Amino acid sequence: MALFLNRIERERLTVKKMIELYCKLNHNMNSNLCNECGSLSDYAMKRLENCPYDEDKPTCKNCPIHCYRKYEKDKIREIMRFSGPKMLFYHPYLAIMHLIDNRKSSKETRVNKKIETKW
Repeated sequence: MALFLNRIERERLTVKKMIELYCKLNHNMNSNLCNECGSLSDYAMKRLENCPYDEDKPTCKNCPIHCYRKYEKDKIREIMRFSGPKMLFYHPYLAIMHLIDNRKSSKETRVNKKIETKW
């Protein structure tokens, strides 16, 4: 299933799975998300839906546009720190693809910065 997802769909699925994993292990929610995690998931999906980069979207860490509000940014960062390492065991394909995407977008960011400084 996840093998044939485009970049933005894979990003949605990765964020959703990270939030689900965090909620399951921290809030003891098995099937549904708690209210806080559910609203954060909805917020993240809206942010991804409105992303101006679409398929060329860098990972959030390397994105020049910070579209999350302060609270949501801090919360998603906490969730990613917690869930990121565990994703290798629960969703290995998504974890590996996220690492690859992060590496690609990191290289692109460095190249763009070099180009900008030359002018």
